[in-house]
Amino acid sequence: MPNPLTNALETATGLARQGTLYAGNAFDRVFRAASLVQAGQTPFETLHFDGLVSLRYYPPLQEDFIELDDLVIPVERNIHRTPIVIIPPLAVNMLIYDLFPQRSLVRFLRAKGFEVYLIDWGVPKREHTHFNMHTYVAELLPAYLNRVREHSGEQELSLHGWSMGGMFTLFYSALSKDQHIRNAIVLGLPIDSHASGAIGWMYQRIADVAGVVRKRTGFQLHSMKPHWFHTPGWANTIGFKLSNPVGSVMGYWELIVRLGDREFVTNHATTSAFLDRMVAYPGGIIQDTVVRVWIDNQLAKGQIQIGDDFARLENVNANLLAIAGQEDTLATPGAAKRVMDHVSSTDKTFRVAPGGHMGILAGSKAPKASWLELAEWLAAHSD
Repeated sequence: MPNPLTNALETATGLARQGTLYAGNAFDRVFRAASLVQAGQTPFETLHFDGLVSLRYYPPLQEDFIELDDLVIPVERNIHRTPIVIIPPLAVNMLIYDLFPQRSLVRFLRAKGFEVYLIDWGVPKREHTHFNMHTYVAELLPAYLNRVREHSGEQELSLHGWSMGGMFTLFYSALSKDQHIRNAIVLGLPIDSHASGAIGWMYQRIADVAGVVRKRTGFQLHSMKPHWFHTPGWANTIGFKLSNPVGSVMGYWELIVRLGDREFVTNHATTSAFLDRMVAYPGGIIQDTVVRVWIDNQLAKGQIQIGDDFARLENVNANLLAIAGQEDTLATPGAAKRVMDHVSSTDKTFRVAPGGHMGILAGSKAPKASWLELAEWLAAHSD
């Protein structure tokens, strides 16, 4: 017969062990979160650093295969001729491109036989607040692409830009008319900002008000000094989370519910290491983005003002792969697809992938939903 005392002791022991596990995970998540973070483990070399911006090169992997979630990817030893340069957006830290060993875009691209470079925009301070679109698109980006060409020995390049990095990719190609940009991959890029669902509706209302103010007073945001618009990293962290407030709250609720799952706690700490370490936006970038991308919606007309010049998207003729997130509220598929109307590329592809603004780049579904197709498309266009 079952012994009630024995059963009670076993239950108490099990509860005690579970309590210890929960307490240990909670302690580590709160006080030792850095020890849980798995991001940023792929080795790279810093080829150049100017005090703010640096150029990374990811050398060949030493192992014979990598694990991509539940897939095993053989490491290709035959290298594709055209290097790929990752152009990140501002405000984010670079952990997003190397988030987990089994979900690292730079590691995956390297395993697929591509020479991988990444431009790290660094952490802008108040002294950089005058940096604007012209600074990045017409000054910094050309200089760093030249360094990639010097190191790789190749003139033709593939550019990979997510979010504002996608803007930089297209704006550079349009403004410079660089005929050696062979491939352009853009993700989460709103071409028609006023078509981006609820946030697009908000931009339209702001544009209406701004139009009245300009007409009656002559006031424009570019009349003010850029330092008034400098946005610190903590503010960008809050802003990014507010773009999906329900998801942010549910993420912490799920952490509480699954506190006994060590792997989940580790993944949560790793993702938070990216989300909680946003960096500043220079004021000049804020001015240009708010006025020219959001309010005036210049890209919907196929061009945008960069300094005193205009970057016309019709000058872009690189092979184009554009990916939009099905649940992206910042750059909806309808807003992103307009790129197909303006570029002159004869080889251009538009895809909608599952995920939100961040998810299409590094979410749990990204490797199967877009990375494999990206690598296949890029391989066909890189030799």
